[in-house]
Amino acid sequence: MTTTGLPMEVPAEGLPTRVRIHEVGARDGLQNEQTVVPTGVKAEFIHRIADAGLPTVEATSFVHPKWVPQLADAERLFPMVSDVGPDRLPVLVPNERGLDRALALGARRIAVFGSATESFAKANLNRTVDEALAMFAPVVARAKDAGGHVRGYLSMCFGDPWEGPVPPAQVVRVCRALIDLGCDELSLGDTIGVATPGHVRHLLAALNEAGVSTSRIGVHFHDTYGQALANTFAALQHGVTTLDASAGGLGGCPYAKSATGNLATEDLVWMLHGLGIETGVDLDRLTATSVWMAEVLGRPSPSRTVRALSHKE
Repeated sequence: MTTTGLPMEVPAEGLPTRVRIHEVGARDGLQNEQTVVPTGVKAEFIHRIADAGLPTVEATSFVHPKWVPQLADAERLFPMVSDVGPDRLPVLVPNERGLDRALALGARRIAVFGSATESFAKANLNRTVDEALAMFAPVVARAKDAGGHVRGYLSMCFGDPWEGPVPPAQVVRVCRALIDLGCDELSLGDTIGVATPGHVRHLLAALNEAGVSTSRIGVHFHDTYGQALANTFAALQHGVTTLDASAGGLGGCPYAKSATGNLATEDLVWMLHGLGIETGVDLDRLTATSVWMAEVLGRPSPSRTVRALSHKE
């Protein structure tokens, strides 16, 4: 692989000048892997991603090992990467027990994971939407009391494999509830990748009308139908500056079988740099990291940018 430089910069009017990429590869990306990745490999992955300039690297989840065996090593992993800095290493917690485990290790950025639909709430959390919100209330309150930053993930914001298209009002209600609980930011998940740009703009406008500021909204797109970059561009046009992505395009969703991989961080960075939007990310270093991880996993990266750059003469 050779040094590639960057795409030609041609800025578009009305877009943010800088964004924050919330890297989810080490948690959301790896949690779907059937073969357990060694803890040391995960630690190196996180260090390499951080060294490539990603400002936020979601490290792991303090969930019961029975549900996500891949992340059973959270207690061992987090101290191995603590030198990256607790303010750069969000962790997912499902409940107060998970919060206790995270806080004991010095985690300062906490995420809870809810659903906009009843079907997915039942499949993922074995609770109704409102029961899940009630479970999150003490988690968010305690995390905030400890001086932490709390992100509220919301899955199935655009479509659900059991319920079909999700009405924006339904999503707005749950988003508003998460904000009222004390979440600092939201991540709107297109878990099965069915969103289109018009749908994205419509939902973002509805959230603004409900009093949810764009500055507190992040987007999390899957590329099932090849729409992730188009949807990201629509979010940028609306002023969103927090974008979730996964190095090398790793990940799907273990509870939604129709979900394919997350938006690849490299594909996102290529587009953003071409638009003249600052990310702080070294694309060559990130690509090299994803090539390395693809070799570890024994299969090629699904990221088009990784494939293009790694085969460039």
